[in-house]
Amino acid sequence: MKLEIPGTPKPYVMCHRGSVARCPENTLAAFRQALAEGTDLIETDVHMTADGHLVCIHDDKVDRTTDGTGAIRDMSLHQIRSLSAGCGRAAFEHEMIPTLQEIFELVPGNMFICLELKTDDFLDPAPARQLVTQIQAAGRHERIILLSFSSRRLQSVQQQAATIGLALPTGLISLTRALPTSGINLLGPFWPLLFLNPLYVWWAHRRGQQVCPLDPSPNRRLWYYRWLGCDAVLTDNPAATLHALGRTN
Repeated sequence: MKLEIPGTPKPYVMCHRGSVARCPENTLAAFRQALAEGTDLIETDVHMTADGHLVCIHDDKVDRTTDGTGAIRDMSLHQIRSLSAGCGRAAFEHEMIPTLQEIFELVPGNMFICLELKTDDFLDPAPARQLVTQIQAAGRHERIILLSFSSRRLQSVQQQAATIGLALPTGLISLTRALPTSGINLLGPFWPLLFLNPLYVWWAHRRGQQVCPLDPSPNRRLWYYRWLGCDAVLTDNPAATLHALGRTN
């Protein structure tokens, strides 16, 4: 499966944790705003709570983005949902850490969602299987891309998907590898690597792979990404990036 959005020019615009420029990251408000701005696809982060619920937050602790403290894996869903995820912004004080199911319910069914596996909990067959089961139950298996800095996490979830006949595409993010990694559908090299190796995208395309640089503030480098032929760009500010690409909502 490839990331293809018929009728939409490349590079596609992937909102990074929602429209972070306008709303607190990884909140329903941020994703609603990104959708309103015209983002092509959604990126969010996935953790598992102590009582086995999948929630969308970047850090392994709630300290930075909520008014609480503690590790996600040590907290129940009830405890997590009692916190404000407004990042101290009064206008968003009622925002909560969303569940993965809430993301599925918010995002249109024909839109790709990229789920970054943030924890080694997904190396355990049970959490990996639960993620796959929830993706399938939501009817999202044809529009999901699994992301991670860890190939082992990706393989673990893929193995569980294979047991029920699903093939979930994967995206590997890298801060240091200047050559495309084989066996991956979507590659996310840290953006300086594309200057270090200008043939990276060409090489990936020769292998049938796609590329989306790890660059949440891409606008000054869009000219280069377009010249290279990048398939998608990540952004904290979908509206500004769409505008810079000559696309208006």
